[in-house]
Amino acid sequence: MQPSPGPDHESLRATVTADRSAVAGLVSRIMDIVERFNYPKTSRFAIHLALEEAVSNAFRHGHKLLPPDAAVTVEAHVDARRVRIAVEDQGPGFTPDTIPDPTLDENLAKPDGRGLMLIRAYMTRVDFNPRGNRLEMTYERPPSP
Repeated sequence: MQPSPGPDHESLRATVTADRSAVAGLVSRIMDIVERFNYPKTSRFAIHLALEEAVSNAFRHGHKLLPPDAAVTVEAHVDARRVRIAVEDQGPGFTPDTIPDPTLDENLAKPDGRGLMLIRAYMTRVDFNPRGNRLEMTYERPPSP
């Protein structure tokens, strides 16, 4: 789980199991990279929240029928303009368009969809592979005032 530094970017690829301290350590390492590129506090908050939601969803939904030691793969690439993060689970996948909008009146009491809504709200771009077990999200640094 060593970051690979470059002159103008840094990348990391790691696998993590559903161990809270391991997940927290991986999130912390990615956020350390983001901080080294001097992203503003609001950007770091958005990236952190989306990353935690994506990893949490991978374990909670993607791995719900898998053994507890099944690993999730996380890749991060950070440069001065953008942060790209991919989270891939070993589950069967899902169709993102079938997740109900949690802001609609008929879905307010349903627990599903809130994490994905937050990811989409805070990240610039969110994509899924055709199988639906890999989420790729991009955060574009906002222009300086």
